[in-house]
Amino acid sequence: MPFVDDKHRPYWRCPRCALVFVPAAFHVSAAAERACYDQHQNDPDDPRYVQFLLRLADPLLGRVPAGAEGLDFGSGPAPVLAALLTSRGRPTSCYDPHYAPDASVWTRTWDFITACEVVEHLANPRAEFDRLFRVLRPGGWLGVMTKAPPDADAFLAWRYRREATHVAFYSRRTLLVIAEMWGAGAEFPAEDVVMFRGGRSPRAGV
Repeated sequence: MPFVDDKHRPYWRCPRCALVFVPAAFHVSAAAERACYDQHQNDPDDPRYVQFLLRLADPLLGRVPAGAEGLDFGSGPAPVLAALLTSRGRPTSCYDPHYAPDASVWTRTWDFITACEVVEHLANPRAEFDRLFRVLRPGGWLGVMTKAPPDADAFLAWRYRREATHVAFYSRRTLLVIAEMWGAGAEFPAEDVVMFRGGRSPRAGV
């Protein structure tokens, strides 16, 4: 159902899970998306950026043992998070449709998966979460970091939604419905961070 409209693109909200999303007709092209990502400055020598990544990395490191094998989904042009986790004894591979399109990552399973500032870019969140949970080992962790949308009165002034490649916004209610759909546990250890435990393919009728 309609949520708000800023005259450039409309935003809708799912009445069941409260996902706020941009209709597909208003998504940017793959080329425009890549051009936007090419401008990102993900510097491993920037202590502020590393500290930002630790908001997701630290809760994950406290939950998975040394030697656990992981996948950084949407690793971007500079896979700093994967390198950080690998340096702390959790070897992490990368997948990114633009920068690391290695389809072999979907042919095996993983002890953990990270998606740091990624899910807001997903054109089809259900299909992508299904793909992620399918390759997560039983008892494994899926760590997601993304910002929750404010209410309608504050949404148009919200800077985060103005990024053209941001097309899906997840409230806590949305994340809890995701956990329910895929039979996963959900913990919220830090601001903008959710840790899903285990999971399976979505139940029929959900």
